[in-house]
Amino acid sequence: MTPPRVVVVGGGWAGLSAAAMLSRAGLPVTLCEAARQLGGRARRLLFGRHGIDNGQHLMIGAYTATMDMLSILGVNEARTLHRRPLRLEMHDTNGRRVRLAAPTLPAPLHLLAALVGARGLGARARWRAASMCVGLALRGFQLETDISVAALLERYGQPPNLIRALWEPLCLATLNIPIEQASARVFLRVLRDSFTGTHHASDLLFTATDLGALLPDPALEFIEAHGGSIHLGQRVTALQIEEGRVRGVIANGGLVEAEHVVLAVPPHAARPLLAPHPELKAVAEQLARFTYEPICTVYLQYPESVRLPTPMLGMLGTTGQWAFDRGLSNQPGLIAVVISARGPHMQQANAELVARVESELAAMFPDWPAAVETLVIREKRATFSCRVGIDQSRPVNAMPIGGGWLAGDYTATGYPATLEGAVRSGLQCARQIIARADVPGTA
Repeated sequence: MTPPRVVVVGGGWAGLSAAAMLSRAGLPVTLCEAARQLGGRARRLLFGRHGIDNGQHLMIGAYTATMDMLSILGVNEARTLHRRPLRLEMHDTNGRRVRLAAPTLPAPLHLLAALVGARGLGARARWRAASMCVGLALRGFQLETDISVAALLERYGQPPNLIRALWEPLCLATLNIPIEQASARVFLRVLRDSFTGTHHASDLLFTATDLGALLPDPALEFIEAHGGSIHLGQRVTALQIEEGRVRGVIANGGLVEAEHVVLAVPPHAARPLLAPHPELKAVAEQLARFTYEPICTVYLQYPESVRLPTPMLGMLGTTGQWAFDRGLSNQPGLIAVVISARGPHMQQANAELVARVESELAAMFPDWPAAVETLVIREKRATFSCRVGIDQSRPVNAMPIGGGWLAGDYTATGYPATLEGAVRSGLQCARQIIARADVPGTA
């Protein structure tokens, strides 16, 4: 039996993961990417002599789908990732410091020990945090009805200083939306997977290179080595549907035939492809309900001697929220400062924003010299808004037509808009196609 042809639309992490898994199973795969490079919202950019990321990302040990994908692609973790035990250090410009480090204990005892032993928080705050985690663990980190993260923290009596120093920064880092709007259900899934699995699930994974070299480049080689083809600069403008089944896509004016089509693009890009078809109108309307949140990353190149005290540093009460030392990525002196969610910084002139972030770092590290080069990257649709009740709006992979599929971090993975969510969705989608194709030896 001839295996079905598959077209994957979109070369981000979801599309690449789907295409790699499908080609590994022996299905003929064609991947169409409108841009001239792979990676989507986690793509490579040039800054001076460095290859940097279109926004700083962080992975954790709980990203099992991502680690599985890297293993399939033959990526050597020891050479590409720096694995560090959980350690959070937060500074403000007045000299206040909060430190939380997980000892070598079985999960979730390591988290409880980290909270109880945290420095820079009062005894009441530490015990309130530990008490909340115990209460959530006893309930399996589940909520019958979704509420905001702010309401969850109020329910468990978390004091304001603890919220400002720990929970709010963690929520912004994982869900990219303020605690007053953020889905507690999604936030709790991240906490559950990070702290109730193995001890290493809470490890922080820092890349030894840019993200393009971590997954997109190996995926390109893997897909082509397994008979697939990747076409850059090829924009898909329409779906070809006949008698309730996908027949292919229109790309650059021509038909690319396929029995399965995976739309691995964001909701706002998938909608125009779905809307003209009556049988997909409901899905298009569902995608229209998604809203988006920005992420701004400020790169500052200092002399190579400049280093942060930890690979990742939280910034409290400042415009900058997290600073990353790119020295671990073989880019000494390069500091990436992340500003999540909406705010006045999105309208500031680049020079003004850089000056503000640089002054905040100078207040924390007065011995640092001035930055010699800077770059501001604003991704206006960095993530979907992971608001209260978002699970009800997230579509499943299978479209209501034969051979039609959706993949992306916004689909029903249960995870927020992260690299892990994208990879999970791509793999989920590929496994369902493989199961329907009845390919031998791929169960």
